[in-house]
Amino acid sequence: MSHFKAPPKKNLGQHFLADRSYIDRIVMAVNLKPGDRLVEIGPGQGAITFPLLRKHGELTVIEFDRDLITPLMEASEGVGRLTIIHKDVLQVDFSKLAGDEGPLRLVGNLPYNISSPILFHALEHAGAVQDMHFMLQKEVVDRMAADPGSKVYGRLSVMLQAYCSVTSLFDVPPGAFRPPPKVDSAVVRLVPKPAADIGIADPALFERVVRDAFGQRRKTLRNALSQVCTGADIEAAGLRPDARAEQLAVADFVRLAQFLGALPPADRPA
Repeated sequence: MSHFKAPPKKNLGQHFLADRSYIDRIVMAVNLKPGDRLVEIGPGQGAITFPLLRKHGELTVIEFDRDLITPLMEASEGVGRLTIIHKDVLQVDFSKLAGDEGPLRLVGNLPYNISSPILFHALEHAGAVQDMHFMLQKEVVDRMAADPGSKVYGRLSVMLQAYCSVTSLFDVPPGAFRPPPKVDSAVVRLVPKPAADIGIADPALFERVVRDAFGQRRKTLRNALSQVCTGADIEAAGLRPDARAEQLAVADFVRLAQFLGALPPADRPA
């Protein structure tokens, strides 16, 4: 084992993975191929980093905690070529990082306190990303992969599934971490869809429709979307104004946003 001991920092939401069997399962799930450009978010003590580095020979990691930089570099000697970007991941431009050398494969045990912002940040650069394998709070993964009609189907489900295929791979119990978190975790795979398959002309309008629709879950679409469109617009897009957001498939939200975006400027949402 090449990873090192460092006390987890509560303020950074650090829980370090320590169970070898789950580490191996994550490495297997990533299924590295020669030439892959692998980027790990938040390597921590290197529990996943070094098995990946040994297997692949090179790896870029993004680490915000300054105290982990030197130990990571020292532990990587003789294992492979480790490149460390010392930055807040939300400030990293993945498109720029990918450059012309092909898409990135992202992997990481994401800090639970900022997992959603990281997911949305990665989505903004989906064109530069081949796939993502993340460990997150199980409750978040359940929401990400939820189907319409489910209690946990919501804004996160629709926003992610519109741009990616989302697969929950396996659960990871608290005892696999040091210190054990108070919640179960799960590993999820996200594969960005080709731009032609997404069919969203105006991402900002789509996001607004989804956000407003789920803003007050108990309301019908007609009421929840009253700032965005009329009941007649919803009907004209082929949907029922008296339906609730959780009854709509991802494709329904896309269709509604596309319909509203195609209206004459005077009739569009302000």
